[in-house]
Amino acid sequence: MARTVLCSRYGRELEGLPTPPFPGAKGESIFANVSKQAWEEWTQHQTMLINEKHLNLMDADARRYLEEQRDRFLAGEDADAAEGYVPPS
Repeated sequence: MARTVLCSRYGRELEGLPTPPFPGAKGESIFANVSKQAWEEWTQHQTMLINEKHLNLMDADARRYLEEQRDRFLAGEDADAAEGYVPPS
């Protein structure tokens, strides 16, 4: 049976991640509180932000921006979207 977590994004029990997404306290917090579904949605959203906003991940400001957006997204708050992006209906 899959491990479940009370997902911070959806507020209900969902399948959890198989391992922390990265080392350290933040990775452990995401592992304990974020569902696999929410994490997969975040990685797609993050890719869209990087591509559409032409973010350079070598830039510390760009990394801080993505961390802020990740925290907002995974908490179920409004996160930035690419300008002009309309999600499929």
